[in-house]
Amino acid sequence: MRAIFDTNLFVGAGFNPRSASARLIEAARDRQVAMVWNAATLSETKRVLSKIPRISWEAVADVFLSEHEAAVVEDLLHVVFVTDPEDRKYAALSLAEACPIVTSDDDLLSHADRLDVWKPSRFWERLETLQD
Repeated sequence: MRAIFDTNLFVGAGFNPRSASARLIEAARDRQVAMVWNAATLSETKRVLSKIPRISWEAVADVFLSEHEAAVVEDLLHVVFVTDPEDRKYAALSLAEACPIVTSDDDLLSHADRLDVWKPSRFWERLETLQD
């Protein structure tokens, strides 16, 4: 199963190691989830995590596997419906790669009619169901 992890998933995991977000990062480490990323999403995640003292970028860098790297989507005009310009890179990547975004971001979640978007807890439940 492939998925894009929004930066807030990494932040949530850093603050709660027993959360669905943390379990999803472990699933990516165990290759149960192919975490799709590109240079833009990597850059944001690294920048944000490096600013939060309790969270370590180095603790999650290993889930950014080169075989799951996608091209940066330059044309973001088709995702202007996403209010926050910083979130558009995730929407564009999701549409380009035809895979879901896992996020706690209300703006992205509010576009479930246009995007394949999941809360971490729901995506974790889905992953568990598929493994049974």
